[in-house]
Amino acid sequence: MSERTSNRIFDIVNISFISLFVIFCLAPFLHTIAISLSSNRAITSGEVTIFPKEFNWNAYVQVFSDQSMLYSLGFTTILTVVTTVLCMLFTLAAAYPLTKKKLKGRKLFMYVIIITMFFSGGMIPEYLLIRDLNMLNSVWALILPGLVSPFNLIILISFFRGIPESLEESAEIDGSSHVHTLFKIILPLSMPVLATLALFYAVGRWNGFQDSLLYINDPKLYPLQLKLFQMVQNNMVSELTLMEGANRTPLTPESLKAATVVFATVPILLVYPWLQKYFVSGAMLGAVKG
Repeated sequence: MSERTSNRIFDIVNISFISLFVIFCLAPFLHTIAISLSSNRAITSGEVTIFPKEFNWNAYVQVFSDQSMLYSLGFTTILTVVTTVLCMLFTLAAAYPLTKKKLKGRKLFMYVIIITMFFSGGMIPEYLLIRDLNMLNSVWALILPGLVSPFNLIILISFFRGIPESLEESAEIDGSSHVHTLFKIILPLSMPVLATLALFYAVGRWNGFQDSLLYINDPKLYPLQLKLFQMVQNNMVSELTLMEGANRTPLTPESLKAATVVFATVPILLVYPWLQKYFVSGAMLGAVKG
């Protein structure tokens, strides 16, 4: 068999495998969208696949009519932005010094950071710590515990180490301080990895609900995922189908669940295309140099 034929077979196998993988990933989400846009009869009779059946918007009309869902959406958006900014600032502040060979105890700090990747205090000690710090029912309980991810920190350190030291040395000769060097020289060269880590932090915060489930009892501080989780757990019919003054046709729990899942997922999906070009190169650089 010639090399050209072998390459062609290899490409066909790769394309087939990737296509199947994409289909397996997309099918559940398309099915969820289809259920959210289908009629009660089609859903209950099991006729819905990946295409809507007997199209209707009633589930979305009811979801958008629920003011608490819109409030949770706005709160989660602000929470995600604030968390991402703070996480990036603290990760940067930790990563840059740890790339300096002159830093005393640098290896010890790295060992401590790596240990936290494999061992944690556990759920109950974390809860007791948050309680003793008086952060229960506080937005800080959702931000501070995950402020620096060891995994993301190591990726950023690896990337910084790949930047030629001669650039920093030239800046130092010109009288540049560490802060000036970091913001004017290092960060502009690190946009791919910064965008990648920002996306990791943003998606992690947007999708997180376990911490809010443990630490938050005030409905005003419910993130969108916790709201969704509660609605799914409670079968959600009583709150949304019996809305005041509603003369709409009652919906099945499945269609409302599907509509809320799409409602919670689409905002973060809209952000991804803007970061994709940075995300691909940043993830590869972090992987290779890590």
